[in-house]
Amino acid sequence: QVQLVETGGGLVQVGDSLRLSCVASGDAFSGYYMAWFRQAPGKEREFVAATTRVGGFTYYDDSVSGRFTISRDNAENTGYLQMDNLKPEDTAVYYCAADSKPLNTATMRSWADYVSWGQGTQVTVSS
Repeated sequence: QVQLVETGGGLVQVGDSLRLSCVASGDAFSGYYMAWFRQAPGKEREFVAATTRVGGFTYYDDSVSGRFTISRDNAENTGYLQMDNLKPEDTAVYYCAADSKPLNTATMRSWADYVSWGQGTQVTVSS
């Protein structure tokens, strides 16, 4: 299975942008669905966005739709999460996840359906 490492988190102000990266190794990244989840202190891990193996379909949680963009470059074995117009409620540890089995919009939202996870990167949005 693929190994994942996230980078790109940081401390930003309300309205700023950040781009998170997820570098995959150990297997062909193009064989995996990819998603981003986040977890705020005291809260459960929640779905943010997901995309299919070649990025032809993207799916977002309503809380980030229109502000976040998920993408991938399989030639570089890297996935991305572009986050614009950040809000304080976006503050969380962000995790990249991947799985090789086909996923639908229901299973894309389920953290239990992903076998590979990164270590997480902290995003803090200050008001």
